Amino acid sequence: MAKKAEKYLVIVESPAKAKTIGKYLGPDYVVKASMGHLRDLPKSTLGVDVEGDFTPNYRPIKGKEDIIKDLKTTADKSKTVYLATDPDREGEAISWHLANILGLDPSAPNRVTFDEITKKGVKEGMAHPRAINIDLFNAQQARRALDRLVGYTVSYTHLTLPTN
Repeated sequence: MAKKAEKYLVIVESPAKAKTIGKYLGPDYVVKASMGHLRDLPKSTLGVDVEGDFTPNYRPIKGKEDIIKDLKTTADKSKTVYLATDPDREGEAISWHLANILGLDPSAPNRVTFDEITKKGVKEGMAHPRAINIDLFNAQQARRALDRLVGYTVSYTHLTLPTN
């Protein structure tokens, strides 16, 4: 019979935050850093299906494979996984991608945010888990797709802008 998981996993964006937050949460928690985004649109192609409802084609970012593997392994051994990325649309997108990578339900209360990285702020954030805010995620995703559609088109089609 497999031993029941004994620790909670909290995923933040930076190693410095991970160390500080880990001290505040104590020995029942493992705090790891995602080091920012783990997936993005591929660099070599448009990465947005213009014919298919502008669906993005996310891929793991090169060089992040070891981080992804470590987070998956740790998540599999944890009681609960909390996504504690920054409280902005980029952080919400990172949490959505983490949920997808780790097989978590984005509508489950596994998203926590900290208004301040103090013991009080961390304890307060952990006391109020919520679902991933899909509107914030969609706002980031739309911006990323638009940036790619415009930037990729201008860069790779060699458009000549009129000079007046």
